[in-house]
Amino acid sequence: MQRFVQFSLYLLLAAALVSCSSSGSSSGSDNSTTTIDPAKESESQSTTDAESLNTGSVTDNTGTSGDQDADQNVNTDSKDNSITPPDITNYAFTKTDPSCSAYVGEFTSTIQDLGNDRMLTGSVSITTDGSICTISSNSIPNHDVNDKGAFANAIGEVNETFSIPVSPSVANSTTQLTLQYDNAVFLNGAKLDLLAAACYGVGNEPLGQEKIGCFQTNIPWRYDPMFSLNQFGTDSHNAHTQPDGAYHYHGDPLAMYDTSGRTASGVIGFAADGFPIYGPFIDENGRIRRVTSSYVLKSGARQNQSGEGAFPGGTYDGTYIDDYEYQAGIGDLDECNGMMINGRYSYFVTSTYPWIMKCFKGSPESSFRKNSRMP
Repeated sequence: MQRFVQFSLYLLLAAALVSCSSSGSSSGSDNSTTTIDPAKESESQSTTDAESLNTGSVTDNTGTSGDQDADQNVNTDSKDNSITPPDITNYAFTKTDPSCSAYVGEFTSTIQDLGNDRMLTGSVSITTDGSICTISSNSIPNHDVNDKGAFANAIGEVNETFSIPVSPSVANSTTQLTLQYDNAVFLNGAKLDLLAAACYGVGNEPLGQEKIGCFQTNIPWRYDPMFSLNQFGTDSHNAHTQPDGAYHYHGDPLAMYDTSGRTASGVIGFAADGFPIYGPFIDENGRIRRVTSSYVLKSGARQNQSGEGAFPGGTYDGTYIDDYEYQAGIGDLDECNGMMINGRYSYFVTSTYPWIMKCFKGSPESSFRKNSRMP
C-alpha cells in the first residue's frame, strides 16, 4: 500500500513538471529561424514597385523625380542647320531645298593657298527676283587649296556671275557637256568644269602626256582628270586652276557636305540648267548610303574610233572617258547622273564615273558660256 501511494505521488510530480515546461515555452521569446520563399518575396516586391508607379510621378533619365507631364531631354541649345551662316569657311551645307531661291544671301570665307603659303578671301552673293537666281562670286572656294603645290597657274580672284531659273524644266532631250560651257557653280562660289581639254594624240605634247589642245567636244580618247594615273595637277579636292587663275573642280569636291557619311547630303550647288547638285549620301528609309552611278567600264580591248587623233590601244581601264558606258538600272542614277528627289530632278556626286554629271537634263543657261579665252 505504501509503495502504491509513493508511485502515485511520483506520477503527479512528473505531470506538474511537464505542464510547467509547456507554459514557459509559450510565454518566452521565439528564437526559431523563418525560411522565406524567394518567389513570394519577388511577387511582393513587384507589387510594391507597381504601386509606386501609380503615385503620379516619374523618374527622368537624369535620375531626378518630376511631374509626369514634364518634358524630358529637351535640347534648349539646338541650332537650325538649314540656315547658312555668313562665314562659310569649311562649312558643310545641309539644306535639301531644291530651289536656288532658298539659298539667297551674302557669304564669305577665309582660306589658305597651302602651296604658296598665302591667305585668300572668298565671296559669294546669291539673289533672286522670283524667277531667276543670280550667283556671283570671286571663284575662291570655302576650303584650303593647292595642298600638293601642283597648280600650273596661281589661284586668283576671278569675278563671275551666273543666272539660273528658280523653276527649271526637263528638256525634250539631253544636252552633252562641252568645253564651251561651265557645267555648274557651287554654293561656295567655285565652278564645275568636268571635261579636260586634252585628248590622246591631239596637240603639240608627246603622246600620252597631252594636257591641253583638245577643244572639240566629239574628239575620242579624252582624258579623265579623275583617273589616278592622269596627272592634271589637282589638289585633294580634285580641283586646279584655269589659265586665268579660276579655281574649278573636275569631280567630287570632297567638301561642302559631311564626308563621314553619317548624314544625308544637302544641296551643294546648281548646274547650268538650274537643277540642284547634291552630295553623295542619301537617306534610304533611315539608312544612310552612297548613291550609285549607272556607268561601268567597258570590257576587253579598246577599239579604234572615228575622228581620233591617235589610237592609244590597251584595255578599258578608265584613262579616258570613252572607257565607260551607261547601263540603265545598274545603279540609282540615269544617263546624266541624276534622279528625282524632293520633287525635282537633281544631280549627285558619285564616287565613280561620271563623278557629278554626264549631260544636262535641262537646257544650260547662256551665262555659263565661257568667254573668248576658250575657242
